[in-house]
Amino acid sequence: MGKNIYVGNISFRATEDDLKDLFTKIGEVELVKIITDAQTGQPKGFGFVEMANEEDAKKAIAALNGSSFMDRTLSVAEAKPQQKDRRGGFEGKKGGGYGGGGGNREPRKWR
Repeated sequence: MGKNIYVGNISFRATEDDLKDLFTKIGEVELVKIITDAQTGQPKGFGFVEMANEEDAKKAIAALNGSSFMDRTLSVAEAKPQQKDRRGGFEGKKGGGYGGGGGNREPRKWR
């Protein structure tokens, strides 16, 4: 199993192939995914690269974090698993709150 790397501040012109070419110079790349907006399909400026092994991942992080790529300074770090927030949803995602609408109802009293 490979090692997942977060890559931030990616140029909006960059493709997954561009990113793969960059990381392949350091080690074996298994997968590249640039995250896009679900509504527009436009890139969000960050993505993930999965390296074949942990040693190559560490080399890539050390070599590419803070480096210039397509006129942007990359932020490269070990990817962290997505965390659930206290309300049961995922951090940074909408939902998991008290619900919507309902006018002037009083908040639910927890026991």
